[in-house]
Amino acid sequence: MFVDRAEIVVRAGAGGRGAVAFRREKYVPFGGPSGGDGGRGGSVWVRADPALATLLSFQHRRLFQAADGGAGAASNRHGPGGSDVEISVPLGTEISDAVSGALLADVVHLERRVPVARGGAGGRGNARFKTSVRQAPRFAELGEPGEERRLVLELRVLADVGLVGMPNAGKSTLLAAVSAARPKIAAYPFTTLEPQLGVVRRGEREFVMADIPGLIAGAHAGHGLGSEFLRQLQRCRLLLHVVDGAGVEGRDPVEDFRAVECELDLFSPELAMRPRVLVANKSDLDSFAANWDRLRILAGVEAVLAVSAAGRVGVDGLVDWLLQRLADMPPRYPQGEAAPPEVLVTARGLITATRDADGVYAIRGEAIERLVRMADLDNPEAVDYLLGRMLRLGVPGRLRQAGARVGDRARIGAWTFAVGQGGMPVVEEVADTATAEHPPACGEESEPRTDEGDGDVADGRTGEEAPGACAHRSAPGR
Repeated sequence: MFVDRAEIVVRAGAGGRGAVAFRREKYVPFGGPSGGDGGRGGSVWVRADPALATLLSFQHRRLFQAADGGAGAASNRHGPGGSDVEISVPLGTEISDAVSGALLADVVHLERRVPVARGGAGGRGNARFKTSVRQAPRFAELGEPGEERRLVLELRVLADVGLVGMPNAGKSTLLAAVSAARPKIAAYPFTTLEPQLGVVRRGEREFVMADIPGLIAGAHAGHGLGSEFLRQLQRCRLLLHVVDGAGVEGRDPVEDFRAVECELDLFSPELAMRPRVLVANKSDLDSFAANWDRLRILAGVEAVLAVSAAGRVGVDGLVDWLLQRLADMPPRYPQGEAAPPEVLVTARGLITATRDADGVYAIRGEAIERLVRMADLDNPEAVDYLLGRMLRLGVPGRLRQAGARVGDRARIGAWTFAVGQGGMPVVEEVADTATAEHPPACGEESEPRTDEGDGDVADGRTGEEAPGACAHRSAPGR
């Protein structure tokens, strides 16, 4: 069964959470923060497999999910990274986003892996936030969620020359005559049920030829088997239009030629403009001569050649003509020019603020959205750090330029806040559950934990030490 289109879901792993811990060891006063970073989530990659010819395997499995990264730990121990997932596809597979329709990758190289869903970064532990003015940070980052996409895979046969024509025109016989391919050949229509590839060699020169199942009238609208494979011709640099020049089955070869040309034009005007050659097959039969004079004057093709694929008559001349014509044509991907993207690119530094239809100002940008996704918004110190980063990234200025006023609402990802003076976010005070019942007096430290033994101490609930600092908020960014 030939399957040339499939839809799958890829889900990268989330990054591990950073740890909040402090070094409390005998004879080591002021050990400081020692929370390690979380591990990076696993990514999903696509790689070409020359052994595959169809997308049939994706009919049975549609979800591909990578592993999450591990959480950080005390003593500056980093969490393990999540394992990647690699998806094997046939060479020539196009990968598009099912939602936007954007082409993400074109798998045309055997030696390259294409990332289709990147794993989330691991959250930084509190040891990474220590500064001269923040010597005991009691917050860490959450792990970044991994990317999730719904993808459409479409197989495009990689061939230089594509054979096109009505059923029983002799396309499979011609492919077998010029290459080592052995397609099924029989005296009835639709013998070929899926594209067949063959490599044509002359000395050190070679090209790939593809035999596409026969087309009938209405193929562009879904009639016959040809509708499944018309798209396979889109990569071919040159089309070989094969007709039964002898009219063995009582059909008029001229009318067959015009019908197929019409189907190509209706399916894709660009495909109809592709360079092509008319090959009048079965020239060794007596009835061929009656049609040859009408075939040789047909317009819209670069040349009209007479061959007998079964008798190997005129085949060598056809191959020589194709080799010379392909040499004169530009390569599929010129030297130094890569195939379409293969790398997912995002503008990380760009930050924009626009007013959505619901009246809320949406702040967008890879850098700021990533900060919010990884911020522990339930931790007051983490929120203060986030506000400082927003100020340095110019978020208040973007809100002012967009026309935001005091009291308006704004959002970054799933986080919504009020706009204050100068465009600064106004964040509601975050209640600290560890000190809400018995808050310490200002300037007074809470009772330290009395764990027996040496080493790092962390909160048993979430990997955080129980905070006990003054409930007053520090300045943003400190």
